[in-house]
Amino acid sequence: MPDIAGWRRERLPGAIGGDDAPAHYDLAPDWVCEVLSKSTRRLDKIQKMRIYAREGVRNVWHVDPVAQTLEIFRLEGNHWLLVDSVAGDERVRAEPFESFELKLALVWAE
Repeated sequence: MPDIAGWRRERLPGAIGGDDAPAHYDLAPDWVCEVLSKSTRRLDKIQKMRIYAREGVRNVWHVDPVAQTLEIFRLEGNHWLLVDSVAGDERVRAEPFESFELKLALVWAE
């Protein structure tokens, strides 16, 4: 299970929120974000990436709060392409949210 997951609206079956919403979706997300930690790094970077590729997740972010880095991956066929790697207080328009500028300094702020 990813730390954060997102689906394109047109792919979501049924209601979102409210009484009609299902308890969970069996549909693989379009995007996932994993927050890396010492205890989960290997699981997140190796095992989960294989699962996400198999299930057809299109985009994965790896956020490392200690190193203050964001790695952005895109699924190409059945292999992952590192699209970008950004750090510190950079601003980024990261797949699949290119229309939104993310200020990394806000991610690291406590």
